[in-house]
Amino acid sequence: MNNSSYELLNNSTDKLDVVIPVKESASSSTSNNASGDTLKSRYIQIAIAVGLYWFVSITMVFLNKYLLSSKDVKLDAPLFITWFQCVVTVGICGILGSLNKNVSALSKFPSFKIDLKIARDVLPLSLMFVAMIIFNNLTLKHLTVSFYMVGRSLTTVANVVFTYFMLGERTSYKALGCCSLIIAGFFLGIDQENALGTLSLFGASCGIASSIFVALNAIYTTRCLPCVDKNVWRLCLYNNFNACILFLPLMIIFGELPIVFSYPKLLSISFLTPMILAGILGFSMGYVTGYQIQMTSPLTHNVSGTAKSYVQTLLAVMIYIETKTTLWWISNLFVLGGSGLFAHVRAVEMKRKHNLNNTTDNNSNISVSK
Repeated sequence: MNNSSYELLNNSTDKLDVVIPVKESASSSTSNNASGDTLKSRYIQIAIAVGLYWFVSITMVFLNKYLLSSKDVKLDAPLFITWFQCVVTVGICGILGSLNKNVSALSKFPSFKIDLKIARDVLPLSLMFVAMIIFNNLTLKHLTVSFYMVGRSLTTVANVVFTYFMLGERTSYKALGCCSLIIAGFFLGIDQENALGTLSLFGASCGIASSIFVALNAIYTTRCLPCVDKNVWRLCLYNNFNACILFLPLMIIFGELPIVFSYPKLLSISFLTPMILAGILGFSMGYVTGYQIQMTSPLTHNVSGTAKSYVQTLLAVMIYIETKTTLWWISNLFVLGGSGLFAHVRAVEMKRKHNLNNTTDNNSNISVSK
């Protein structure tokens, strides 16, 4: 997750409430025991949060790969598959929104209501969102799961470029050095994937486009949050509602509707079950991402995401019984190392900036009091 996404979650009003009970005691030994129990409970919650994030994210990637390019499915309609997942997300928002007054756990979930003015205000973000998920799925369709991480690794680089040109924010030389490591890993990976005979130039191009639109989506998300009172779930609803409409002309233009209507398994349980499950997992990603960040920190979330990507790559190599060269693995290490170092450098810089602002504010207060 990039820095704009951190800001999105920090600025959101729909925080997850996590209360860890701490029992007060007169004796120090009892207090120590309570403190130990609380720490143990905290570790358990963190483990659950990280485990949920890994499970949902990895399962979603493999399930989407199955739907997009499996010989069992044999449906060459990536836009329809993506559109269906957006429809499922809107449906889930509708169900949860109707239960928010009766179920206390859903009390902060917004009621299901579509305001066309808000939908129009969110439209610029929805255009970025639609492009992002289209190129995400096309990358996954045409590249191997093991190369999916490297294929989309330029997101951090794209984020640096767009935050400079669109937001006027400069990036330190240390962070740029991390970006150069990612770029080197990307091109080394392209070279090695081509040498292995498994590279799709179209898939690699979609990976670059996906990286660009992931970065733009994060920037536009931050800009559009005020339109929905900084509520991430309302933004999710309007974003997917708009996407459901935007996909329709695209499916017509690219000739997917005849393919879908002539598909023999369209209404079969064996097809609809993984389709619905993929939609549920897509919706769940928003929750488990926010939950992991709140249980840990944005930096830890980024480290967890990097580690998850590496495990995902290892699983793909084992599941699909692939053979990779040493340089191929080195390209992955370049991308993972560059991404992890970039997150660390940015976190240190943000903390330094935060401390500097606090010091300035304190000095101003002292001057005023005098």
